[in-house]
Amino acid sequence: MGAQLDQILAYLDKEGVTEIMIGMGQPASLRRRGQLIKITNTPVTRGQINILVGGTPLEGLIPAGDGVAPRADMQIGARMVRALITRRGEDIVIRIEKSPPGATPTAIAAPVAAPLRAPTATPARGVPTPPLAGPRGNLTFELDPEVTPPPALAPDAPIAPPKDTSKPALAAYYADVIDEAGDAEELTLEAPAPKAAPAAAAPKKMTPPTTAFGKLIATAIERGATDLHIASGRVTSIRVLNELVPVDPEAGNASHEDAEALLLPLIDKEQQERLKTKGYVDLALASPTGGRLRANISRAAGGIKGTFRIARTEPSSLEELGLPKELAKVVQHHQGLVVIAGPSGHGKTTSLAALVDLVNANRPHHIITVEDPIEIVYPRKAAVVSQREVGPHTKSFAAALKGSLREDPDVIVIGELRDKETVEIALTAAETGHLVLATMSTPNAAKTIDRLVGMFPPEDQQQVRSSIAGALRAIVSQRLVPTIAGGVTAAIELVTGVIPLAAMIRDDKLFQLPSLLQRGRSFGMIRLDESLMELVRSGRISTETALATTENRKELAIQLDPTAKSAATPAGGVPATPGGEQPKSRFGGLFGGKKDK
Repeated sequence: MGAQLDQILAYLDKEGVTEIMIGMGQPASLRRRGQLIKITNTPVTRGQINILVGGTPLEGLIPAGDGVAPRADMQIGARMVRALITRRGEDIVIRIEKSPPGATPTAIAAPVAAPLRAPTATPARGVPTPPLAGPRGNLTFELDPEVTPPPALAPDAPIAPPKDTSKPALAAYYADVIDEAGDAEELTLEAPAPKAAPAAAAPKKMTPPTTAFGKLIATAIERGATDLHIASGRVTSIRVLNELVPVDPEAGNASHEDAEALLLPLIDKEQQERLKTKGYVDLALASPTGGRLRANISRAAGGIKGTFRIARTEPSSLEELGLPKELAKVVQHHQGLVVIAGPSGHGKTTSLAALVDLVNANRPHHIITVEDPIEIVYPRKAAVVSQREVGPHTKSFAAALKGSLREDPDVIVIGELRDKETVEIALTAAETGHLVLATMSTPNAAKTIDRLVGMFPPEDQQQVRSSIAGALRAIVSQRLVPTIAGGVTAAIELVTGVIPLAAMIRDDKLFQLPSLLQRGRSFGMIRLDESLMELVRSGRISTETALATTENRKELAIQLDPTAKSAATPAGGVPATPGGEQPKSRFGGLFGGKKDK
């Protein structure tokens, strides 16, 4: 056994440490008194895991394919430990804890593992290999000075092929990423393979993907569209810059038979039955060109219709989306409610994914998402992300949220706050130590708060106002506006949950919110007009676009061009007529003014 692994296992001797986790593409961590603490300053790579486990019983416990190996007790150096290893593609997570007293080594069928592919520059689901300190690639331990930092690890090297690969691979696929509590189904090679539940983040496969549909999606992506519309008796269209345009202007209307031939193969028998009884079905699909699609297929008077939202393949950063850096502060809270608001189709899900990925990249937290359907799959980084879809994984948002509170979450992500029960559980979670991120289809912060309160009966609204006042940390309201260069960008209104805002909510005085926003820059707030002015001054959008977006057109026009006010208003304070003359009073001296002679 190498000195590196021995010094990692030495953390188990520290007071309060119950578990060590070594996962590919994330820093090695330990759990101390329920908290995850990083013990390396860089993510662990495939070659480093190879060196750590080489020559130890851990090497024989790695599953040959996607799966979870049974927990096993083993002697590593001077310690008796219990290990659980999961594998998903090229990702491997090793969890090690102390064996209970009297435990004996478990017989391990050697070897379970199958060789991994040679390492590449991206060892774990889009997480690039970070620059390592020193020419040989050090893992520097920073948690506890009592443990000597381990020696340098060699750079990535392929895992050596096993001596015997004829043993059957583990038969069952595990249903979901193991959560922070370490709960997992223990499977054995001898047991019959249980029926696998669909993975939480696994996209639904089309059966089969049609070539014609794939071409339509490819065309939509190439033209920068956000949605694809296929309908009986209508021209197939895409939404570009918030306008529906035909995919092919020369093509005629799609017949009922053509629309059904495109849409019905995308749904299975159960969903087709739901389409007949309910008239519609919501689902997520794997795009033929990569990525995911949020889909709705419905029956209408003209026949059948399908609408497909083209989701990003993976979450983008705030910088890539052109969002202000102040938004990063809203996920630095340890508890509370953060709402991403905006009209339908204005990028709320994309902005929410960027904030979730910010937590995923920087904190060893447990993140639970409840979505309908899952649109963006989060790569494995510092956090453990469990994604659930309403329908395949849970009956409703409310049911999933009730269950999530018993799963030791740090962050709860809600696809949309739709009803009273969901809002009630979200507020409860925010008040009991969880950070809750959610979206709402509302135009601005004031309307968002009104909608939250309005979901409850009048006799409960005062209590709800008090709960919102205490739990609210931020409301991010955004609108997508067309840019000069072609494309769209987001104009932002950011309202932070400061004490004056809490008092307004509690006293039902939201009419004072514009006044708070005027002086709220020191509180980290951003007015929509300020965001629009910044976009105009940076040359990203035109003045006409800004004026068409704002709710205060005259005020914004004066702020964008102060000379317009001075030209229109002479020294006397009365606006001049186009000819430069002072306009006559509409009351003709009725109130004592002198008449012109």
